[in-house]
Amino acid sequence: MPFNIVQTEPEPNSFWKYEYNIFRDDKLVAHYRHDFRGDAHEIIFLDGRSISMPVGRMTDFISGGGPKPLLLSKAAIAFLNNNLEAK
Repeated sequence: MPFNIVQTEPEPNSFWKYEYNIFRDDKLVAHYRHDFRGDAHEIIFLDGRSISMPVGRMTDFISGGGPKPLLLSKAAIAFLNNNLEAK
């Protein structure tokens, strides 16, 4: 099942400077966010589960941005598959 990640607008003055929606087969499955440097990051599943620091650093979870397309890493995809099947 293919995943897609799309950047959204963070709330004003939020600690989280970058926020994203994660879709599986065009269905929203989670929200992902990280701070300015990428040191802190977390994922929030639609069932309310929140997991801080999934798969190590933010750069281990996503790549791209700016002129490059946003991509989920292989580790992120495995993490999503495991956590979405476990619910």
